[in-house]
Amino acid sequence: MIDRERAFALRKLAPQAELVQVEPWQRPSFPVRRIAVFRALYLGDLLLAVPALRALRAGFPEAEITLIGLPWAASFAQRFRHYIDRFVEFVGYPGIQEVAFVPEQMLRFLTEQRAYGYDLVIQMHGSGRTSDALAIALGGRVTVGYYEGRQPAGLTLGLPYPDGWPEVFRNLGLVYLLGCPNGYPALEFPLSAEDRHEVATLLRGLPRAARPWIGLHSGARAPARRWPAEYFATVAGTLARRFNAQIILTGSNDELMTVREVEKHMTTRAMNVVGKTSLGGLAALISKLDLFITNDTGPAHIANAVDTPSITLFGPVDPVRWASRDRARHPILRQPVSCSPCAYRECPIDHRCLRWITPDRVIAQAEALLLKGTVTCDA
Repeated sequence: MIDRERAFALRKLAPQAELVQVEPWQRPSFPVRRIAVFRALYLGDLLLAVPALRALRAGFPEAEITLIGLPWAASFAQRFRHYIDRFVEFVGYPGIQEVAFVPEQMLRFLTEQRAYGYDLVIQMHGSGRTSDALAIALGGRVTVGYYEGRQPAGLTLGLPYPDGWPEVFRNLGLVYLLGCPNGYPALEFPLSAEDRHEVATLLRGLPRAARPWIGLHSGARAPARRWPAEYFATVAGTLARRFNAQIILTGSNDELMTVREVEKHMTTRAMNVVGKTSLGGLAALISKLDLFITNDTGPAHIANAVDTPSITLFGPVDPVRWASRDRARHPILRQPVSCSPCAYRECPIDHRCLRWITPDRVIAQAEALLLKGTVTCDA
């Protein structure tokens, strides 16, 4: 049975979740020198894992920590080198959809990872339905993760997947099981001198330096997460008129067409920096804004990490899992509808979860943040 001290701490970690029964982990007699964390996901997912990585480093200060992730995450590992010592590119595994599965590449990858000799493998890639098998196949002396149903053979320590937990607490729960110090959920995004120089150079192109500076991020990987372009344009025009605000449109090259659609509907001049920033440059830019209005996507978590007041528009995604815990500086707007949350990349009906969030609601929320500094979330 779980000991009382650990039970109390887990309740404190995620008080809305049901307490599960788990044997307290006893550190093995062998030293833990090499740790692998498997999380082959995207920007927001990794930012929400940073508190767990921070706690893991505190719990194993002398160990080498390897992140196994998607190719883009090599730069993420470098940025967070105070928590991550080494990066390995994930090449695919049956049932894990983020990377196409090529049997020969997978076998070579597994052979290399087993030969490296991990003492501890942490499966931080979802419920474990498919990812536990991959984590176990890495050949660590101890393997830890969540699971569905019965705990699989080879998973040394695990918990039933806590579906109702916020993502940041779900990640912290795993490293807490390892006896790491109680982690705190605050996000972070270190900015380098190069990041700050990049944004300083970029901002020399501002039409004018008057504040407030308001960023609009209208893109998102999945179309179902995008608030309508014409709504963003309405918000931009209204805030520019009422506050004499400088509007800055952000996004990656992949989001250029979405942002151009916003510009087509705009009646005010904006600075378009789409595709002109690195990830670090985007974070440095967001850190200088007075307000950031965004869809539910990676840059929303950057705003949280650099503590820029923000509004995030939630449609098909569960805000309990993904929204900021600080609803005063980072409120969300959401229209409850019977079909949300859902897993569709494109809405098969009328996109009501986002279309029914009117520009007036966003404008009112923005005014409250700009005028008072804080606002109570109405979602």
